Amino acid sequence: MYIFYLPMTFDAAQKVQARMLALLPLIVFLAIFLGSGIYHTLIGTEFAFYQMKAPVAAIPAVICAVLLYRGKLNDGIDAFLKGASHPNLILMFMVFMLAGAFASVSSTIGSVDATVQLGLSVIPPSLVLPMLFLISAFIATAMGTSMGTIAACAPIAFGFSQATDIAAVYAIGAVVGGAMFGDNLSMISDTTIAATSSQKVQLRDKFRVNVWIAVPAAFATVVIYFLLTNSSQAISSQAFNAWLILPYVAVFILAFSRLHVLAVLTIGVLLSALMGLWANPEFNLLKINTAIYDGFVGMLEVALLSMFLGGLSAIMQREGGLQWLIERIYSITRLFKVGRQRAGEIGISFLVVFSNLFVANNTVAIILSGDMAREVAKEYGVDPKRAAALMDIFSCVIQGLIPYGAQLLLACSIAKMSPVELISSVYYCWVLALMAIIAIVLRYPRIRTV
Repeated sequence: MYIFYLPMTFDAAQKVQARMLALLPLIVFLAIFLGSGIYHTLIGTEFAFYQMKAPVAAIPAVICAVLLYRGKLNDGIDAFLKGASHPNLILMFMVFMLAGAFASVSSTIGSVDATVQLGLSVIPPSLVLPMLFLISAFIATAMGTSMGTIAACAPIAFGFSQATDIAAVYAIGAVVGGAMFGDNLSMISDTTIAATSSQKVQLRDKFRVNVWIAVPAAFATVVIYFLLTNSSQAISSQAFNAWLILPYVAVFILAFSRLHVLAVLTIGVLLSALMGLWANPEFNLLKINTAIYDGFVGMLEVALLSMFLGGLSAIMQREGGLQWLIERIYSITRLFKVGRQRAGEIGISFLVVFSNLFVANNTVAIILSGDMAREVAKEYGVDPKRAAALMDIFSCVIQGLIPYGAQLLLACSIAKMSPVELISSVYYCWVLALMAIIAIVLRYPRIRTV
């Protein structure tokens, strides 16, 4: 949800010459990062996608971006630094750090274990995955942020996977899927606001279209998770200190307020530290210091990668790469022979999908492709409400599946797994994509013209 940098509107981008070569830096990063993982998988290396660290793979891409900058070398470096240090990116960096600190301190004092044991005492193992998905979806819809939801729920999900026979990728995938449900459907989500603003429609009108696609996808996802864990072994709960659950209860309650996500996470860290000092005589200020720092270190990789990608995205946009991509997709849309409105909806979906792949941020992708999508909708007779809903849906689908997106990076940093491992287990995003395609093909839901 958080924006890497302040994007130009399409009208402003038109002043930049479209340039395919400007997309090369991200291609270089993907070739190195994913290529290394695929190679090590083929030769049978254990933990294949852990062999190449993502921030290191991003360094050649950064060098490539700076060299491709049309201007002085120093100016290219300055452009990269401006993209990597935008206040919204610094905000995301702080979310990563505080999420890591909260997860580390709460785990050290036993809050995660206590919360898991409480869950095991009231939730049958066959309902763990459905409940993780539904709780995450509920919180994300109320908060309007997928990042805050993942920061709060991923440690608990990982704890459930360790206490039961449920695979960690399923538990974390349920949290990410629920978070993307809320990011897509929430009235206060950045993606919802960006999509409705770009298509000049009311929030409630976009919601009425979106809900008929997202809710069936969520229901199908719950069924999938129930079937996955229906045969799970029954695990008896162990004794736990109920007071240690307080930090998580506080974070969940504060998540529904209008309090800034940084304030929510900071309160969570402080409460965890205080509860540790009160409940465990061996837990002292020095151990608090160590736990917080360990949390910071655990998030360093994802934070560095996010900054690198923020700088890359800024240069690709400044050099016209994203404009070139949007223009090519728009021209391809004209070749579709599947019905006028369906062709327009496919084109709009492609615009936001490929924009998201290259900027790794769903809100930015919507803003970048919004003006062109509105032109496509007008030319092909697509109702603006459907256009806004499809843009939001496909941007959230891609954001929940790309291994270099902030959501998967944060979740996998908490669970200590590779983002590539998680992609296939974020079932909600796959089902949502399928439901959206069906909606395009069947012209569902029908919109009443007022």
